[in-house]
Amino acid sequence: MKRNVLAGVVLAVLTTAVVALSLLGADVAPVVLLGAALGGALGLVPGGTVVSRVAGFLAGAVIAWVGYLLRAAALPDSTAGRAVAVLVVLALVVGVVAVAHGRVPLWPLLLGVAAVVGAYERVYAQDPTSVVTTSIATVSGVLLAAAIGLLATVFLGPTDEPAQQDEAPAVDDADALVHGQPLPSSVHAEPRRAAAHTVLREPRTFSPDVATPRPSLALDPRPEA
Repeated sequence: MKRNVLAGVVLAVLTTAVVALSLLGADVAPVVLLGAALGGALGLVPGGTVVSRVAGFLAGAVIAWVGYLLRAAALPDSTAGRAVAVLVVLALVVGVVAVAHGRVPLWPLLLGVAAVVGAYERVYAQDPTSVVTTSIATVSGVLLAAAIGLLATVFLGPTDEPAQQDEAPAVDDADALVHGQPLPSSVHAEPRRAAAHTVLREPRTFSPDVATPRPSLALDPRPEA
């Protein structure tokens, strides 16, 4: 939490200084906050390496810029033309992610697209014919602002990943002995009690010769003399 607060303070101070001193020029001042905020998010959000995040952001910005060039050169300035441009841009974004095979996340490319579209859409709508000159100035300005936001947060962002508790899987004793796996610590800590074995006794046989005579309770019917 403290690192996030410190990163936010540094980002606010640098962005304010850039706008107040017009370090990137007066024409770029309206998009400084947009670029700095997206660059700050690029540095703060964990996921992939910094190089892969920056590469994805730049790739998304270039794809969005190509989309504006395509709109000005081949597509009509209508709802259908804008829809085709959106489809082409997003298809190229997905294609880059597929070609990268997981090395470049999707979200940095989307941030790059959002940076260019948010900064240049209004300028493009005013004069679509001068897309080459106006787009270069606007896109370069928002990318420089994003670089400032990235530098302000990338070294102060959260770096500690949540600790994962390693839970030992339950291993059956018999399986562990068969497969040569070490037994759990509980087996070594608490010795098992010896199982009670059933004692098999040899069955007794009845023999009439050794039978013990029992006293008879019957009365003698013969009378006494």
